[in-house]
Amino acid sequence: TKIIIWNENIHERENEEIKKIYPNGIHNCIKDFLSNDSNLQIETATLDQDQNGLTTESLKSCSVLIWWGHKAHGKVSDSTVDIVQRRVLEGMGLIVLHSGHHSKIFKRLMGTNCNLTWREYGEKERLWICNPAHPICEDLDPYFELEMEEMYGEPFQVPSPDETLFTSWFEGGETFRSGLLYKRGNGQIFYFRPGHEAYPTYHNKNIQKVIK
Repeated sequence: TKIIIWNENIHERENEEIKKIYPNGIHNCIKDFLSNDSNLQIETATLDQDQNGLTTESLKSCSVLIWWGHKAHGKVSDSTVDIVQRRVLEGMGLIVLHSGHHSKIFKRLMGTNCNLTWREYGEKERLWICNPAHPICEDLDPYFELEMEEMYGEPFQVPSPDETLFTSWFEGGETFRSGLLYKRGNGQIFYFRPGHEAYPTYHNKNIQKVIK
């Protein structure tokens, strides 16, 4: 099974504090914990590569594309978005992480602006599992916590999902639909909220379980 992890890979190169958390980039952090599964053939792609690292050929055999972006959504070429959208409709899975809610591809597939409220204050996030029977929620407790995360709050301006798998609560009192499933054409999309670049979220074992 071929997986491609796409990351714009800008924060990790520009900011020394973020570089300490993800010295090889968020994409390689995710690749490292997925590499325990010998059934997966894992590749990475980044914004500054030719064609943003994603081509018709590379995506043809890709089962799941994982997407992390934040600072440079506008720099992703429309032709790349076209290719990814086509593959999702054909049946490729897409996992959109954290600030990828504002990526061109997620907004294209949702058909809305995907806006939300947010606050970067490094507060506790508690993620509640809405459907423990779903494979994505396998081996998780009824809830788990992240000691520090960026707050995302409602209203989250996306279409009603086919299913909500996680709901987050933050110390400021906000709640957020933080794990959403959508079907577009033959493809499945999973939006998963946690993953602010300034916190070690992708080193958390529960977050790793969900992405796996």
